[in-house]
Amino acid sequence: MRLVVVTGMSGAGKSSVLKMLEDAGYFCVDNLPIQLIYKLVQLTFNGTQNIDKVALGVDIRSGQALEELDEVLDLMSMDGYPYEILFLDASTEVLVKRYKETRRTHPLSGAGRVEQGIETERNKLEFLKKKANVIIDTSQLLIRELKVQIDKIYLKNEKYNNFFITVLSFGFKYGIPMDSDLVFDVRFLPNPYYIPKLRAKTGNDKDVKDYVMKSEMAPVFVKKLEDMITFLIPNYIAEGKNQLVISIGCTGGKHRSVTLANELALRLQHLEYGLKVEHRDIMKDTLHS
Repeated sequence: MRLVVVTGMSGAGKSSVLKMLEDAGYFCVDNLPIQLIYKLVQLTFNGTQNIDKVALGVDIRSGQALEELDEVLDLMSMDGYPYEILFLDASTEVLVKRYKETRRTHPLSGAGRVEQGIETERNKLEFLKKKANVIIDTSQLLIRELKVQIDKIYLKNEKYNNFFITVLSFGFKYGIPMDSDLVFDVRFLPNPYYIPKLRAKTGNDKDVKDYVMKSEMAPVFVKKLEDMITFLIPNYIAEGKNQLVISIGCTGGKHRSVTLANELALRLQHLEYGLKVEHRDIMKDTLHS
């Protein structure tokens, strides 16, 4: 029997995850009164129903009763009912943007500002985040990327590390990505833009990649960057950080930055962390020409 408590910040993707788990064969119950959770657990573990996977959605909608959940979870552990907690998180900036796009009201903001409601919710859910077996920050994840993570953990039973790396290429002329943790400038490398046969191509094309990487500086830069990132990650994790956005920029975000972002991601694949590559500005020059 596998019991997963799905919780986290409002707007971080809990409803989507419950649908994914339901599609994966989980018996899903959302927003069940806290007082009934233990009863449901007893029925599913000891009952005659053929249920071997259960997901319970719990969030701030439980109101004051949410404080009782800690006791319920302790009771479940003492009585031999194992459970896992999946906590879905996202940055305040991303959550505010999602609420504005959907024109929904945060459950704790009332007539006040959304940001205030989000921070209040963070404080109330902190005890659950500390208990969580898995924390997924959805700030940088598309729905399909989130589904890949959920399938890995709860369908394929693969090991999951609560740290996610995004390697992001960009063009300085379009601005530095606001969510960057680390920013690196690769404009010192030879620019394929000035090679007519390469100008219309991108760093995803082999001949552009070969042109950039044949520079003596490019392989050295990537190796030093790999060493630094590998050194930094454990220290970030020790400080409680659960995601890292590494932004690599060139002039237009089409050639050099794309090549170096791809190369760095390849070198980080051996690490046991979530990893994705994103090219923010790769098509902008094409669209503007």
